Amino acid sequence: MNIVKSMIAMPEDNKKAELEIIAEEIKRCTKCPLYRNRKNAVPGEGDPNSEIMFIGEAPGYHEDIQGRPFVGSAGKLLTKLINDIGLSRDKVFITNVVKCRPPNNRDPMREEIEACKPYLLKQIEIIKPRIIVTLGRHSTLTILNHIGVKVSGISSVRGKIFEAEMLGLKIRVIPVYHPAAALYNPGLKKKLEEDFKLIKLVLTGEYFKKRENITLDNFF
Repeated sequence: MNIVKSMIAMPEDNKKAELEIIAEEIKRCTKCPLYRNRKNAVPGEGDPNSEIMFIGEAPGYHEDIQGRPFVGSAGKLLTKLINDIGLSRDKVFITNVVKCRPPNNRDPMREEIEACKPYLLKQIEIIKPRIIVTLGRHSTLTILNHIGVKVSGISSVRGKIFEAEMLGLKIRVIPVYHPAAALYNPGLKKKLEEDFKLIKLVLTGEYFKKRENITLDNFF
């Protein structure tokens, strides 16, 4: 029996247990060919009660070895960005759209994303975040398409805020560049830092105090 489809919602204080059930199913998953070469599936980690989720694209080499998300060079940058806005990794939840490493760190294929998507949606449903930060193109397209926003790429939407109802939750989606891209492009790194300042303003509520000064281009 597929746990993702059959699991009955449990009380709020059992979020951790629910996430562990999902993680165990991910570790056993054979829905797409990526399982054949993985050393470890990477379900995600963090605070089950976090108000914010960071969603990347897929695990890389170091993530595959350790079974943890964002532990390589891109992960170090992400951790710094999270710390810079007054948070820590253990107080947020970090995961990826695809839970197993694609060969040679290639982009995840559509069928791989679709195979893994139910796990991601169940994680969102359990955690109930107020804010989802999508890291990179594939994560952004997956989440925005799910809420009915059609976009062609990350550049046109990064740093904007999309308000939507998703899985019965009122959420705000903030797309940003993937930290891996910013490592090799100083210009992207600066924009990424700017976008994390926006994330902080949204988390603290300061953004909405200034909302009358923000153009409607930031919303749909």
